[in-house]
Amino acid sequence: MHVDAEKARRLLREILASGILTYSGHAKKEMVKDERTTQDVVNVLRAGMVEPSEFEQGSWRHRVKTNTICVVVVLVSEREAVVVTAWRIRR
Repeated sequence: MHVDAEKARRLLREILASGILTYSGHAKKEMVKDERTTQDVVNVLRAGMVEPSEFEQGSWRHRVKTNTICVVVVLVSEREAVVVTAWRIRR
């Protein structure tokens, strides 16, 4: 789903409150590798900065960042999102 960053931010908050958030196999592997939990990801999606979407591998992806973690999500609908990957930002 292609929406601007502000709309993506609103939708993610609504999805976290009452929608469906799932994790791809790749996201789960990357989270384990970087010792990140689903709660870490949820916190990033709640409070992070949403960047403009990018069309990649057939879907619109939204990067959501804090100072320490980046999460990439695909908005499947207004009620569902999939975490595609997540990583710790190295400094």
